[in-house]
Amino acid sequence: MSYQELVDSITPKENKWKNIIVAFFSGGVVGLFSELFVSLLDVNVMLIIWIVIASILTGMGVFDDFVDKFKMGVIIPITGFSHSITSSSIDYKSEGLITGIGSNYMKLAGSVILYGIVSATLFAILRGLL
Repeated sequence: MSYQELVDSITPKENKWKNIIVAFFSGGVVGLFSELFVSLLDVNVMLIIWIVIASILTGMGVFDDFVDKFKMGVIIPITGFSHSITSSSIDYKSEGLITGIGSNYMKLAGSVILYGIVSATLFAILRGLL
């Protein structure tokens, strides 16, 4: 038996259609609640609510369980960003406020910000040229 056959035999098979349907409906529920928050409160308040929810779930250690269950429907950009910052803070808290949390706070989120700014700049230049 070759290595690839061994890997294929023990790799769990995913049900792609089930995952698509679950992500579609869970994303729809997130969108529905977001629209309710915006209509009752404000856009900024809605964003703060999702940030706080994602941070609390990450701190409790259950955010990844929600992602496993509800798939990508719950990883809207704001919750994913909040999760990455909170999990970095939790991972490095034992090293102290400065060298632990402070220096690693934006470890993953920093690359997202950097490449977001670079790509937005390139698209703006391209749009200006066209």
